[in-house]
Amino acid sequence: MSRRAALAARGARSARERLAVALAAIGTAALLLGASGCAPEPAPARPSSSAPKPTKTTPPPPTLEELRHAEAQRLVASWTPRERAGSIVMAGFEGTDPAPVRAFAAQQHLGGVILMGGNVPGTPEELRTLTAGLSPDPELPVLTGIDEEGGEVTRLPWDDLPGAAELRSQPPAQTTTAFRSRAGLLHDGGVTVNFGIVADVTSDPNSFIFGRVLGETAAESGPRVAAAVAGERGLVASTLKHFPGHGAAPGDSHSGIPRTDLDRASWKRDEAPPFADGIAAGAQLLMFGHLAYTAVDAAPASLSPTWHRIARDELGFTGVAVTDDLGMLLSSGDQAYADPTKNAVDALAAGNDLLLMVIGSDQATATGAIDGIVAAVAAVAAKTVPEARLTDAATRVTELRLELAGWKPPAS
Repeated sequence: MSRRAALAARGARSARERLAVALAAIGTAALLLGASGCAPEPAPARPSSSAPKPTKTTPPPPTLEELRHAEAQRLVASWTPRERAGSIVMAGFEGTDPAPVRAFAAQQHLGGVILMGGNVPGTPEELRTLTAGLSPDPELPVLTGIDEEGGEVTRLPWDDLPGAAELRSQPPAQTTTAFRSRAGLLHDGGVTVNFGIVADVTSDPNSFIFGRVLGETAAESGPRVAAAVAGERGLVASTLKHFPGHGAAPGDSHSGIPRTDLDRASWKRDEAPPFADGIAAGAQLLMFGHLAYTAVDAAPASLSPTWHRIARDELGFTGVAVTDDLGMLLSSGDQAYADPTKNAVDALAAGNDLLLMVIGSDQATATGAIDGIVAAVAAVAAKTVPEARLTDAATRVTELRLELAGWKPPAS
């Protein structure tokens, strides 16, 4: 081997030796890093095509309440604006002949009728005949309402069950028993809505409402109000009245606008609890009184957006907001409420879903109110009543009608 070749061979061996030393050093370092727990994380493995894929969860089927709400929306969407306006009116009528009432209800697309004392015949059988003949459409019966509190306010001659004056001195269970029996009488007679649960509070024996309250304080009244709702459940739709509370506002709302300067904090403590208890118990309707709590709103609660917001947002009420009889505003003597059509439009705009028209309200008055609502909704620029407000009200009332009729979704 030449000297040049020998030097080259020796250099190659030296290079291989240096490479071997370097590799050994790297391996040692790796072992040390691994032992210390500081080794770099391995690169993520590529997903295998055989790995299980996430499964899609099947949503639960819609509830009966959701299906009923969808059906109410469908019906209301199919109606004309005038039919929607008619569907939020509950009108009074004369006599005990159902035929002209049914014809008027069909003509005006009424949502309901109310029975007063002069509409109630002498026997339960005659009442069943009357109520059975009121609805133009048996698939969507009109709401048939009545004020059957018992005691001072009794429409059925055969209702001899105890009223509030007697019940408020007894345990709440007695209220449940009395209201269940009373609701049974109404149900058997074909009545579907009872404006019969007084949630007002007063300890003043001279108060207009004293003989009708279920308790002299909120603590006494609240459990009995809830008990009354429980008693009526499944037989008639329950109504709490007269929100935000007649007891604090002296005077009779049939002949004036009772007023109080009670502040909101005091109202929440002393007047609100029975309404809250009744709402929590499941009352489907809340009646707004013609009562002015001037520290909250100068307008009567029945025409006050503020009080409707309080009922919805603070007390959690989601059912049908109904006015006390709008005819009572006509009887107040206050010229601000002398126009029945304006009262109806203002009541809808405030947040009511069902407009009750009895005193001084004949068929012409009810028809004029319906026409006025249609005109107010059509006058978009005036922004008196947004179309969505009428649609919302009509949907709530229609949903209640479907519920009381026992609506079930068609079999698929």
